[in-house]
Amino acid sequence: MSGRPPFALLFITLLCGCGRYRDFTLPEQPGGPSVHWKWQARAEPVLTRGAAGTWDSVDVLNPSVIRQGGAYYNLFSGYDGKTWHTGLAASADGIAWRNERLILSPESGTWEAGAIAANGAAVSEQSGILYYYQAGAPPRIGLATFRNWREYSRHPVPVLPLGPYGSWDERGVADPYVIRAGENYYMFYLGQDRARRQRIGVAQSRDGVTWYKLRANPVLELGEYGAFDANGLGEPAVWATLGYYWMLYTGRDAGEMRRLGLARSRDGVHWEKTPMVIAGDQAWDSKVICDPTVIAHNDRVTVWFGGGDIAAPDQNVHGQIGAGELVAASN
Repeated sequence: MSGRPPFALLFITLLCGCGRYRDFTLPEQPGGPSVHWKWQARAEPVLTRGAAGTWDSVDVLNPSVIRQGGAYYNLFSGYDGKTWHTGLAASADGIAWRNERLILSPESGTWEAGAIAANGAAVSEQSGILYYYQAGAPPRIGLATFRNWREYSRHPVPVLPLGPYGSWDERGVADPYVIRAGENYYMFYLGQDRARRQRIGVAQSRDGVTWYKLRANPVLELGEYGAFDANGLGEPAVWATLGYYWMLYTGRDAGEMRRLGLARSRDGVHWEKTPMVIAGDQAWDSKVICDPTVIAHNDRVTVWFGGGDIAAPDQNVHGQIGAGELVAASN
């Protein structure tokens, strides 16, 4: 047999994964003096797993933190041993979290069924909260719009589909992180190809629903052999400050240890990796530090992240959520 699919199958695949494409960059940042960042993290997790048998009893990971009305809200992922869900917690200071509850699970009878409804990114708008999340098998990216924290509607189909046959994101799109820049939204996301390589790309949207993938994706490639990110990239978090766009991302090595890398860009498309690598230094996050989400204040960036003490590419890592800070200093 050749490696090519029958024409009919190829035609169906192209229809399902055609998507939309265009050439673009983010609004250009001015650049500036060289900056290095110092990392400091709290010793203990700020959000821990639920009680045995609950929806978040096995892992708690992938925070997405926004600030609204003087409070912090965290849409995080919880795993019960079979399925990933999205939960909500609130905090006055971003450290002490309360009222954790389940708000989103895979919807039966739809493209999400039997998989996952988590690993998301929240964006606060006047009309409500846009929550982009990973769902389905293979994974694609959906959208739920929360009018308040109890009422929401789901877009009926994925807003970011798979790429076409042979593309870099043919087998999965996941780990969305969405920002506003100028008049547009930009989504940074993981794409997986048929060789199971996981890299990072970007898409653009005016309304948050219709997305155009960058024709030149991916924008961040795997590290060289032996590097901390040689086995996979994912879970980007992007912000703009001090003359650049900055990206924290998760890198996986050959042993499935996960650490955070830092890259910078002036246009959001052409990225330069920095030497900085952040590893967990406590027992609870000694094998995994991943899933960053950020709120930036010029030269100080608050970071919430997932951590675990078992090296694995996905779940069952004893996942909990921590908090830290990046502080900029001139070279």
